[in-house]
Order: sequence, then C-alpha cells, then structure tokens
Amino acid sequence: MFKLRGAYNKISQLSTDKIISVSSGNHGIAVAYSSKLLKKKCTIVLPENAVPEKVNAIVECGAEVIKFGRHHDEREAKAQQIVKETGAVYVHPYNDFDVIAGQGTCGLEMLDQLDDFDSVIVPVGGGGLISGISIAIKSTRPSVKVYAVEPQAAPKLQVAMDARKIVAIQPQKTIADGLNATSMGDLTFEACMKFVDGVYIVSDDQILTALNIMIREAHIFPEPSAAASLAALLANHDIEKLGKNVVLVVSGGNVSLKLLSDILSSAT
Repeated sequence: MFKLRGAYNKISQLSTDKIISVSSGNHGIAVAYSSKLLKKKCTIVLPENAVPEKVNAIVECGAEVIKFGRHHDEREAKAQQIVKETGAVYVHPYNDFDVIAGQGTCGLEMLDQLDDFDSVIVPVGGGGLISGISIAIKSTRPSVKVYAVEPQAAPKLQVAMDARKIVAIQPQKTIADGLNATSMGDLTFEACMKFVDGVYIVSDDQILTALNIMIREAHIFPEPSAAASLAALLANHDIEKLGKNVVLVVSGGNVSLKLLSDILSSAT
C-alpha cells in the first residue's frame, strides 16, 4: 500500500501527538494506521459518501472520522478549521515532500526488481505517487517513459498540463473515488511537468472492464482506482510508444463489497 509509505514517512518525523488529514479513504487508512503505530491521536475527514469498507478500516485503527462534503477542497477547509481549533498537524495526502518521498520508494523498487522496462502507467489522484515514482525513475533511467492515467470525470492533471498551470476543476461522479481530486498541488504539478511524459484519460466503463478482467483472469481484487492503469493500457491505440515491457501500478484493494458482488454476478 503506497499510501502507508508516504504517511508513515511524514508522521514519524512529527513531534506532535495530534494528527489530522483528509482522504477519500486510502490515505486516511494509512494515516490512521501510522498514527496508531506511533501512538498519536488521529482525525480523518472523509467525504459524506465514503466507501463503508474504507471508513470501517479507519475506525478500526482508532481514528476519529468526520464526514464532510464530497470534494477534496471541502474536506481540506474543514480540516484546516480543526487545525486552528485543536493545534493538530495537518498531513497532506499528496502535496508534501515527505509524503512524495515515501510514496516514491515504489519507483525505487521497480528499478531494483526489474532489469529492463520501457514505461510505467500510474493512476493519478493528487499526484503524490506519480511524482515520487517519476522522480525516482527519471533520476536513474531517464529513457523510461512515465505516463499518468486519470478518470474522465476528473482530468485535473491533463487540464493543468495543457494550461501549464494548476487549474481547479469540478470533478464529476466517478467509480474511481481515489482519483477524484479537484486539482494538483504545487509540488506534484511541478514534478509532473518535469518528469511525466503524457496522460491517458479513461471512462468508468473502461475502468470497470479492466477491473472485471483483473478479478476474473488474474484473481487480483483491486478497487476501481487501482484498475485505471490496466484500463489505460487496454484503451491505448498507440501502444507501440509504450515499448515491449510496461509496468502497471495497481495499488488499492478496498473495493466495496457491493461492487465486487455485482462484478462477480455479472455475465462474463
């Protein structure tokens, strides 16, 4: 779980005993678990429609859960209000050097474990993971291409790269809740502009197709956000530019039981 790498790297360096963060779920789980290990009090602000399995996992780690709004900027405003009231330290889900560095260890593992690969496809929410991975890989093997994939409902990186500046979008409903950020951070945008070679946009239907294939053919049970990388590969009509050896980043296993049941009961 790459979120844990970033959260623990950040929280382990903080002297405070009060932590707060915002999340659609996975970062919240990582912050809650890290806080539990480090014996810190933790509060996570989640969207009102958060996946129940993610909420339960956060609560099981002993964190307080506050449900507020539906989009990242709403949750962040609520968290900053709590920071002022309690003195807790805010742990950003992606726009933080220590979080990016922790998540970037995934890129270091690719370099360590794979002698030869041509490209990497990484799902993008706020951009912490792809920032860390792209920095690690491009610093060592600059010839490797790094591509982002975003849901059609929330193309915040593509819009920002086209405009060459951070642009706040109004995300629409998407099955890939973990990728539904409203904008890039200044740190992640800078890293992506320097090191990311392109962006793929996929629809919810393409994500569901990829998710179905992963479950039925590979017996991998990811959440929709994690299946976006395979969706990008399957939908790519210019696959030659990816090279012969392509790495798909698949991270996030908190698929809702209802969605899993629907997929398993559907016709093949």
